[in-house]
Amino acid sequence: MKNIDYQELQDWIKQGKIFQLIDVREQDEHDTFNIGGTLTPLSIFVKTTELDTSTPLVIYCKRGIRSQIAIQRLTSRFPEADFYNLKNGILDLLNISQNPDFH
Repeated sequence: MKNIDYQELQDWIKQGKIFQLIDVREQDEHDTFNIGGTLTPLSIFVKTTELDTSTPLVIYCKRGIRSQIAIQRLTSRFPEADFYNLKNGILDLLNISQNPDFH
């Protein structure tokens, strides 16, 4: 499984790389804090029958576990998809943002 960390994701954004960002957490988690991904909770996402696989898909959750599950379940149905798991989820970002050196 391919992983990407938050810094690499920011580099992609700065470089103008086209990709999809999908949040597989629940609505209340997304409402509390999100990084701009499209909300598609895990229970719905793994049942999807249509997926735009024309660009890389970066899947994230709080710790990176639900996103791994989503990718594992979808890889067999969408073998052409270029899935990336946001390593350690947004928890790393929350830890970074609490660092006084974070800008």
